[in-house]
Amino acid sequence: MTHKLGVAIVGCGFMGRRHMLGFNALHKAGKLEGEVVALLDINRDVANKLAEETFELMGVRPKVYTSLDELLQDSAVEAIDIVTDPRTHHAIAIQAMEAGRHVLCEKPLSLTIKTGQMMVAAAERTGMTLATAENYRRGGANRVARAVLESGMLGKLHLMVELWAGGDDSIIISKWRHMKDTGAIGLDMSIHYADIIEYYVGPVERVWGRGIIAEPVRYSQDRSESIIPTGEDALFASMQTKDGIDVQYTYLPSGVGKRYQQRSLHGTKGSMTVPPDRSDGDTVVHLGDRELKGEELIKELAALGTHVNINDVTKAVLGPDGTGGKGAAWADVDAGYLAVEIADFIDAIQNKRAPEVDGMGGLRALAIVYAILESGIAQREVSVEEVLSGKLHAYQDEIDAAMERKK
Repeated sequence: MTHKLGVAIVGCGFMGRRHMLGFNALHKAGKLEGEVVALLDINRDVANKLAEETFELMGVRPKVYTSLDELLQDSAVEAIDIVTDPRTHHAIAIQAMEAGRHVLCEKPLSLTIKTGQMMVAAAERTGMTLATAENYRRGGANRVARAVLESGMLGKLHLMVELWAGGDDSIIISKWRHMKDTGAIGLDMSIHYADIIEYYVGPVERVWGRGIIAEPVRYSQDRSESIIPTGEDALFASMQTKDGIDVQYTYLPSGVGKRYQQRSLHGTKGSMTVPPDRSDGDTVVHLGDRELKGEELIKELAALGTHVNINDVTKAVLGPDGTGGKGAAWADVDAGYLAVEIADFIDAIQNKRAPEVDGMGGLRALAIVYAILESGIAQREVSVEEVLSGKLHAYQDEIDAAMERKK
């Protein structure tokens, strides 16, 4: 039998539980090549609660720790899955890698480029696997879309549009996601879309954009509590890739009314629309008067000799088309997406290969988002490289200083 990799989940709150359900989705499908052997949280009660749920679902109760030093003394822990406050990602990951543990880290990989560079350097220095948890690209619709682009079906590609507009003045997920020094929602969500953009159309080179606080006051769902955000909740950008493809990007979760979402690509031979992530919609290709989707689109890709990257693990947890199936519960689909990224991480370690999204992949997505924000401050077009290299960092200085004070 293949050795089951011992993994510890570090952070047992909202995202930690979601990751545990990702492990459970693999367990139920018979595809879990690892085991959740430990949990770490500074709040022992929170960790114990997740340990009990893990036992109920998977039949094994992980050990509970409240100290990273103690956790890393446990020889059963061979890898860690970091789902903590983004401010702590780099410190936890570096200590773990220096202790000989592999790391899967939730996005954003780090809160600034400076701390992300430290993580990537630690992975190179120690030889440990560093993977970034990017789940949106794992869904069937995005895998089909990538195959369409690889096939050349759309001809020479000119434009990608990534748009999310509409919402309200509610607190999104949690209060800390509206504060600059903890990773505001504009950055937090745009990281996902930056990864999707490069997954589709390759490296982004140039960015012109800005971020704003669209809702200066946000409220709890029952309107009993309010907060004053310090971090941007909306980002707007024009980008150009290494291959000369233009990208128009908008993330604006604000303003009552209809919510608009669009992911579309436009080339000389046709166009393509992709449904929202974790939904059961179809990727649709328009070639003149022809509309291709579902099985017809898959057959067209096969005729062009193009393979859709929906592997056996994806099929086991999300069905043959990688979407979870029509009408599937959001929680089950979410667990499936997370399961695929976890399985990729474990397989990368066991087969000594790079994970699909490694540390540099996560750092590039962060650099694209910060390029938007740095462009807004500099009032000019900026290159992703000058942000990635650390040459341009004015927006991030305040965050880095706040993290230094927290030490």
